[in-house]
Amino acid sequence: MASAGIDFTLGSRRLARVPRELATWAFSLEDVLAAALPPAPPPARDGVRVLSAPTALLPELAARYPGCIPGGRQDYRRHYIDMGFGFEAYMAGFSGKTRSTFKRKARKLAEEVPGGYHVTAHRTPAEIEAFLAAALPLSAKTYQARLLGAGLPGDPASRRAMLAAAEDDRMRAFLLHAGGTPIAYLSLPVSGRTLVYAHLGYDPAFARLSPGTVLQIEALERLFAEHRFAWFDFTEGDGAHKALFGTHAAACSSLVLLEPTLANRTLLGAREAFDAGVASAKTLAERSGALGRIRAALRG
Repeated sequence: MASAGIDFTLGSRRLARVPRELATWAFSLEDVLAAALPPAPPPARDGVRVLSAPTALLPELAARYPGCIPGGRQDYRRHYIDMGFGFEAYMAGFSGKTRSTFKRKARKLAEEVPGGYHVTAHRTPAEIEAFLAAALPLSAKTYQARLLGAGLPGDPASRRAMLAAAEDDRMRAFLLHAGGTPIAYLSLPVSGRTLVYAHLGYDPAFARLSPGTVLQIEALERLFAEHRFAWFDFTEGDGAHKALFGTHAAACSSLVLLEPTLANRTLLGAREAFDAGVASAKTLAERSGALGRIRAALRG
């Protein structure tokens, strides 16, 4: 059984997590594109956590766990890049204005940081060790790590998994250095012919220089040049960065299917009421023009 939790989040800040024992049923991009259900895992004590399943298949998916009650559902567009063509063709898919913006951001970073910037690629075990040595301290500064506990994992099991993947040439990672100091990282496990967007982070002190965007473009150019990958999967969840760089998107959902105990019913009811309250507050903030300030405060 796997320990998981039902999160209560406000913007990018996790306010509380209620622990539950849940099996995980995660859908790869290939599963989503095939529109077929992979083998379902047996439920844990409290049920199953479903990650990024095709929305159209949710009724069939729920039928695999009769009696379980659904909750915490999130619907979104799962963005991905079709890498079946070259980098130049990929860049041509952006508007001229967007391409100019990319160039301007790279130029600004090069001009404003003494010594400019450069990107290093990491794929062998030794290179991944060097990547982790630089990226883990950097990750600790990010709001994903500070507020959500979702930074680059540095525990022994995660480190072993990354090094084992590197041994099999199933790992790609990149560091953006500015003035000789790492300021952004990108970690991409490889699953078959798919690059999995696992972790992107950057030093918040450099946020105005768009290091995540600069690193993403540099990394994609090198990855396209390998002529090995069919897809770049931005995985579950939506976001402006994913929408910008993706070439396609699929309708997906994440949710939990819980055993119908009184405690679980109460938990899902509380989560539903909390989400409704957050949605109402967001609507009011949008109307008042305060949403941007609130988001900035939550990340601060």
